[in-house]
Amino acid sequence: MKRVEPRLIGYVLKRYPRLSETFILNEIRALERLGTELRIFSLMRVEGSLTHPTVREVQAPVTYFPARWFAMVLAALKAHAEMAAWAPSRYLHAILLALWWSVRSRRPLSVWKQFLRSAYVASGCRRHNIRHLHARFANAPATVARLAGVMCDLPYSFTTHAKDLYLTPRKVLRRRVASAKLVLTCTRHNLEYLRSFARSEDLGKIHLVYHGIDLAEFTPPQTASEPVANAGNDEDAPLILSVGRLVPKKGMADLLSALHLLSRRGVQFRSLIVGEGPLRGQLEAQIGDLGVGHRVTLLGAMAHDRLVRLYEQASLFVLAPHVAEDGDRDGIPNVLAEAMAAGVPVVSTSVSGIPELLEDGQTGLLVPPRDTEALANAIARLIEDAVLCRRLAVAGRRRIEGGFECWETAKALQKLLPAGAAA
Repeated sequence: MKRVEPRLIGYVLKRYPRLSETFILNEIRALERLGTELRIFSLMRVEGSLTHPTVREVQAPVTYFPARWFAMVLAALKAHAEMAAWAPSRYLHAILLALWWSVRSRRPLSVWKQFLRSAYVASGCRRHNIRHLHARFANAPATVARLAGVMCDLPYSFTTHAKDLYLTPRKVLRRRVASAKLVLTCTRHNLEYLRSFARSEDLGKIHLVYHGIDLAEFTPPQTASEPVANAGNDEDAPLILSVGRLVPKKGMADLLSALHLLSRRGVQFRSLIVGEGPLRGQLEAQIGDLGVGHRVTLLGAMAHDRLVRLYEQASLFVLAPHVAEDGDRDGIPNVLAEAMAAGVPVVSTSVSGIPELLEDGQTGLLVPPRDTEALANAIARLIEDAVLCRRLAVAGRRRIEGGFECWETAKALQKLLPAGAAA
């Protein structure tokens, strides 16, 4: 009997692994467990020393560009020479595409940067018998996957999330959707946005697949009479936890203002904010100006195993995203689902896809974005109502079990990918 070769999928990522992209790591682990063979192409090398322990479970080999600039350029030029010699007509097609895109782009140098990368990925696809390329994010990774696919005559698909979706011009996205075999996104809000400007003949290729959580990492909430809000705390003051990059769309400044209001009202609490980013200096100054330094601590970036233990100590979890001035926004922040999986009652804002996860008063509390008084009131409500905390914690866990478990979301993804499993 003739042996059927496995259909290997190349995963194109901007940077792998990355602390803030647990959802991608969960997806890769789940797909591999379901029998999908992957090879990862990371356009950039690992940043920092912190990684998730579960990275060790990933079997897929990772192709990186050489670390040194000179070696990277030489490797890219060698790959371009290889692809030009192997498939000159397809290579010429890729050059013409890049030329056309650069003429129409506000950032032509970025187009040529992705073109330089694309032959390196294409060369890897040729060597490793890749049959389909899937890019995570609709910006640089999708551009590289498209050009590499042209050079190798391979179909490609991409998943779009938040910043890459809302900061990419619609005309560019329309073109990428048209050229892709399949387009995935992680919220219904995103799905409706994409379908609002995609060509009618492309609507059927756009699909919703939520990010998944590995529930095995999280302890279910208590169901006994002991209030969840007091579970695991050695101190009397409730612990308010928030996790996110320190960037405008995460609303950390709004959270600090809300915590200041609570402090002025005499509400007892302590708060830990996990994450790093360009706004750290501003937030430290705001903490000092508001006089809440004795209650609020910025912890910086944290490996996921430590973060899971911190969820277990939290009385409630708060994140206050909003749409930033440049249009950037979250989809469904992964940390909200993680907190719910850990049985922590959650307060967040009704922005983007968050209401798809949180139903106000049922699986969490929702307030309008940028409304610091409403945010403070919702936090105070949970601190004062242990029964409500317990009910939301249990309902939140069930919500994750019912639609955001990574092994189930990976099954949905595997069915959609054109080469989603071993043949």
